Amino acid sequence: MGWLDWIIANREVIKILYGLLIGIICMIIVSKSHRLYHLSSYEGIRYFRNAFLFFGIAFIFRYIIAGFTLFGLISTDFLLPIDLLFEFFLLMAGFFLLYSLIWKRIEGTKGSFSSILNSRILIFYVMAFIITILDYMWGNYYFMFLSQIIVFVAASIISYINYYNNGKKRGFLKFYLIAMILALVAWVLNAVTAVFFNWERTALVLVYSLNIIIFVLFLIGIFIITKKPRKP
Repeated sequence: MGWLDWIIANREVIKILYGLLIGIICMIIVSKSHRLYHLSSYEGIRYFRNAFLFFGIAFIFRYIIAGFTLFGLISTDFLLPIDLLFEFFLLMAGFFLLYSLIWKRIEGTKGSFSSILNSRILIFYVMAFIITILDYMWGNYYFMFLSQIIVFVAASIISYINYYNNGKKRGFLKFYLIAMILALVAWVLNAVTAVFFNWERTALVLVYSLNIIIFVLFLIGIFIITKKPRKP
């Protein structure tokens, strides 16, 4: 039995470990970026931090809490609301990541009092809620895939422009650009796997592996930028 066969045979346990790993990575990024925000007072970092807070919550719900059903710790009746919460938080994480790149164009030099809930972010909450409900009604994730592919196409373009203009001054921008492109590839692969291959397990292993690489890249980037704190 090859390593891929072993992963597929133990996929439920692997999913829990996968969710735990990404959850831990996200919490480290949240902690590091929260500290960086207080050192630099750069508003975009707050939205970057929020993105990984929501990513962490989404993966904990989907892969850890849902995994408790395997051991009879929670009822399978909770799987539907868990899936809905997973999609909602995942969507919001993508929106926060995009907003961390464009906040200055919208808010100006002065940020909002709250980065979690303000009049501008409220629009994204409404969008995430509507997309989640539409996917629930249609019985698939097509709206989520479409919205996040659009989000990460925009994020990749903006990241490239930022890297082209300031990449030599800010090393983190290179990791940001690479991570955005890989995230876009992951969403496209996820959509292709769902639509054309009916969640084929080998393809899912590739997507999960790519997701881990993306989060590790962000983790490396945040360690680099917090090693010698300075204003972005």
